Amino acid sequence: MDMKIDRAPLDVPLTVDRDRLWNSLMEQGKIGETDKGGLNRLALTELDRQVRELFIRWCEEAGCSIRIDRIGNIFARRAGTDPDLPPVMTGSHIDTQPTGGKFDGCFGVMSGLEAIRRMNDLGIRTRAPVEVVVWTNEEGSRFPPCMMGSGVFTGQFELEPTLETRDANGISVDAALHQIGFAGESAVTGHAVGAYFEAHIEQGPVLEDAHKTIGVVIGALGQKWFDVSIEGVEAHAGPTPMHLRRDAGLVAADLITCVNRLALEHTPHGRGTVGCLDLFPGSRNVIPGRVDMTVDLRHLEAEALDAMVAGLKARVQELETRYQVRISLTPTADFPPLNFAAECVSSVRTSAEALGYSHMDIVSGAGHDAIFLADVAPSGMIFVPCEGGISHNELERADPDDLAAGASVLLNVLLCAAGREG
Repeated sequence: MDMKIDRAPLDVPLTVDRDRLWNSLMEQGKIGETDKGGLNRLALTELDRQVRELFIRWCEEAGCSIRIDRIGNIFARRAGTDPDLPPVMTGSHIDTQPTGGKFDGCFGVMSGLEAIRRMNDLGIRTRAPVEVVVWTNEEGSRFPPCMMGSGVFTGQFELEPTLETRDANGISVDAALHQIGFAGESAVTGHAVGAYFEAHIEQGPVLEDAHKTIGVVIGALGQKWFDVSIEGVEAHAGPTPMHLRRDAGLVAADLITCVNRLALEHTPHGRGTVGCLDLFPGSRNVIPGRVDMTVDLRHLEAEALDAMVAGLKARVQELETRYQVRISLTPTADFPPLNFAAECVSSVRTSAEALGYSHMDIVSGAGHDAIFLADVAPSGMIFVPCEGGISHNELERADPDDLAAGASVLLNVLLCAAGREG
């Protein structure tokens, strides 16, 4: 059943309880807290079990019913007046990187809970149910792939092979779910969603640099990743003249420059990164005979992303001829660019304006569960700044006022989508 999202702001835009939201974030942040004030709470560990149980307790206290599916996703539902309508959903994840922060993912979950609490405070009912979800293993730092729970929910990944995925110690996802008591019995697929919204820290520096409070996320960058192997000839650094070398390291340096140039040629949304670089044999007086490296290209527009890939491949051919080396380019990831639903984007923008928050359109450069949900329901995202753009880091910080602003925008878009009644 299609759901119409009311783009008009509420007559009186509502705000959340800033201190309650902050206290919830700090309370959940005690579970797995590191010495530097961050979090180490890997998916499906004992610490993950503890924070999951805390979330469930809070949701039950807020009057929500709880359902857990076979991949461990948790759905906390606040009933609507029309049980035939699919829920308006919000949420994110509460698993972290080994050296993660207290806001990545957790803010989206706690702001969803705060929205429900605020509806309760004000005695507001909605036509459609409102559902807060915790997605299993979004980070992928213990079990690959990332965005596992939302990927299975939306049919991107098959359930059984995903359950058999193992961590570095040989423990399967299935075994870990049973060990912490979160191998739910509910079906993973077949759960209709009316609309999905996800609040998140930006994880980048754009909003802070622009002095904006709310990022209206219009879409997510497409991504194309490659493993690159360059085969030259290792030789003695002294006796071998420069013009007679087949130096894999020199070729790698050229490709790094090429990746950077391609991104700059496709601003503002172009991104190009070489994140891994391994030279063989790794001796200071030996010309590298082999280099293994990675290339990460991103853009919001499919045509521009394809042009960047074409530019990389053309440069590879030129370098093979010039330096008499062999270069292999192996694709490892291919995510198409995504534009979030216009009605969801408009609702976020309109709510930010009605609340008087400074805002700007922005794109997501990282992966989020909302990207997969966009395949099955109209979806949108709300960004708030994080200090210095730092994330996936124990030093990750966010301002309580900015977090409350993002959660307030979320509250209003949920009410518009679910249909406020009283």
